[in-house]
Amino acid sequence: MKMTVKEVSNLTGASVRTLHYYHSEGILIPSEISQNNYRYYDEDNLKKLQNILFLRELDFSIQEIKHILSDPNYDQIESFTKQRNLLLLKRDRLDNLINLLDKKTKGENNMNFEPFDMKKIEEMKITYENEVKERWGNSQAYTQYENKTNHYTPENWEEIHNEAENIYTDFINNMNKSPENPEVQELVAKWQQHISNHYYDCTKEILSGLGMMYVCDERFKKNIDEHGEGLAQFMSNAIAIYTSK
Repeated sequence: MKMTVKEVSNLTGASVRTLHYYHSEGILIPSEISQNNYRYYDEDNLKKLQNILFLRELDFSIQEIKHILSDPNYDQIESFTKQRNLLLLKRDRLDNLINLLDKKTKGENNMNFEPFDMKKIEEMKITYENEVKERWGNSQAYTQYENKTNHYTPENWEEIHNEAENIYTDFINNMNKSPENPEVQELVAKWQQHISNHYYDCTKEILSGLGMMYVCDERFKKNIDEHGEGLAQFMSNAIAIYTSK
């Protein structure tokens, strides 16, 4: 499937200008750009666009969405579940407002103000936002991340993504070896350098923590293992050896 920016706009309701903006911000890079600079989108682009639109419904800024989606361990299913819960609250509120209006049009003198209450919706938004902030925190690593990534172009993001995918592939191709094998250890160093080059200074201490999270946090494990079954454990084992030296 290949769609032009106009076709995507007609299908999704997102304006052409919005799609161009998402591209310029590096959060929705077309699958193909022709020599004439025509943008073409595939099914993966549409899935990502839907995710972006959901996050916008939660009132996340473009910069916040950029940080969330660029996290290699972002859990899409968990995000969808939270977004669904918020939309259910919004739906219930609208239903209550409609019921109140129905009663008013029938001449009932109803002084119920509960349907106007936004407290539950705001509380859920705050909870979700706090989880994101807690995950990223105000650490030096986060500051470095912002400074490095704020000026990335769509081409930069595409190169970073491809580089990460290549390293994952190299790990998978070496899973028949011991984690302490020199070639595997070189891949750990390459992974550490990838993080340092593009996100923040990945010290051995930080890398060690990441390695443990790859297997202890089910979200990390699931996302990494999508590249290859058992990859999270293999990378974790290799990182533990590398950081112990």
